[in-house]
Amino acid sequence: MMSQHDYLYIQPKRIGLSSVRLGGHYTVASVELGNTTTKCIIVTTNLKTGEMAELAKEVRMTRDVRPPVEEEETFGRTLIGIPLTRASVAEMVASILNAVMTRLQMRIETDLHFVVRSTGVTAGFSSPEEVDHMVRALADGCLLAGIPPRLMTAALSTEGIPESVRAYSWLDRVRFDGAIASCMPPSRPHIVANEMEGELVTAGIKGAARSKGIDFRNPVMTLDFGTTLAGRITDDSHPYAKTIGSFAGIAGAIPDAIARGSGAVDPQRGCALDLNTSRTRHSVRVEEEWVEMAHRLICVKRIRGGSHFGSVPVDPGAADEAGVCLFGVDVGENCSRMDELERLGHLIAESAGIEYVSPAIDHIQARLVQRLVELAENEGLISRETALGFTGRAITTGGKPQMVAKSLRRIEGSLWSDIRPLIFVDDGLAMGAAMAARCMNSMGIREHPVGGRRGDSCIMGARIRLQRERCEQNIDSHHRKDGTERDLPTGS
Repeated sequence: MMSQHDYLYIQPKRIGLSSVRLGGHYTVASVELGNTTTKCIIVTTNLKTGEMAELAKEVRMTRDVRPPVEEEETFGRTLIGIPLTRASVAEMVASILNAVMTRLQMRIETDLHFVVRSTGVTAGFSSPEEVDHMVRALADGCLLAGIPPRLMTAALSTEGIPESVRAYSWLDRVRFDGAIASCMPPSRPHIVANEMEGELVTAGIKGAARSKGIDFRNPVMTLDFGTTLAGRITDDSHPYAKTIGSFAGIAGAIPDAIARGSGAVDPQRGCALDLNTSRTRHSVRVEEEWVEMAHRLICVKRIRGGSHFGSVPVDPGAADEAGVCLFGVDVGENCSRMDELERLGHLIAESAGIEYVSPAIDHIQARLVQRLVELAENEGLISRETALGFTGRAITTGGKPQMVAKSLRRIEGSLWSDIRPLIFVDDGLAMGAAMAARCMNSMGIREHPVGGRRGDSCIMGARIRLQRERCEQNIDSHHRKDGTERDLPTGS
């Protein structure tokens, strides 16, 4: 039982490959290339209980990708300017995948069921063509590591599901129709460049919470505080929720700038992860003026125009057409005042000491959460039923979860944690990759539902009926167009 003002911090449990080989597990590799870190995380799901666990994780700094060689084309850069080529990205992805699988002594043909690739590095991109290069580079890396193409695409029928888990698939009764964890993506694509991240972390937080016996289903608001910001807000539509809010801009880039200015990390390539938090005194008193100075620089607003926000490509027009409120975080106009955040880091370190930098960052990030939630609530997207979930290094580290749980308030003044616990999840994107792979291959667990509304039963039956009705409507529409038949025969 959770006490008042408490929160749930979920770290996936670790199990060994020998346990997975006993059967009944669906195992997915998540390959994530971000602005700051590149990860390969192997996640497995017990298809009887719905519990998720990590088998292994490898994390590297994206800044360590090899530089371009002669005649290689640079197709994009990270937020701190690290150049990326198709070959260099592919090599890094292959190396990290091979490292994890070798350490696990994993057999691709029998132990691995799916591979999901994602990237948040698109914040440094300027065109859809550059994003396409990144997608291809990630696929190249997986192929270079020996991953067969069939493990990167959804099966068309249960015949395409590995025999060891085929009995757990509903694919012959209900097909994948685009909904991940019962949330439909926006009707217009490319609202934000990292829309897939928002989709995955939402599903991942749902799945991780279910693993701990927490019903975290629609309606929800999720936020991923990686270097860039991602996340979404869903409504309570049934059986599939609609995406009614989406997030873009920067998140972890804010503490990264403060850390670089403090002098405690590399001034060009450093990030908040490099801070020596063992020197931090958690009882230090953070000056409110530091927090105010940071937030005078930070812009949090609904995005209504422009092609980029916080360096992230966005399409506000497409968002409006899809009925999605697009929210963003920036520092100046497209990160133009990041140097002032660096000066704030220098001020904190010089006036109080290096050990004050991390606590100050915790306070600044907690205030950022408050502003984002208030903005969404003021736009009418948050109800008393909405559950809040968070993931990403810039909100799950240090004292941030405790601070958010004790300070986050609704507009009318009550604490959010008085209503229901706030959920913080480590590796939410990897958990979401495992959920997405299950959804694409209809690996539903009726006794432990992740889709639908909180408190409701499994939506599998409703999905089957919905798809049957749509099929009948399509047949009827076809008959009406060609004039051959106006009504379906009885029993069709």
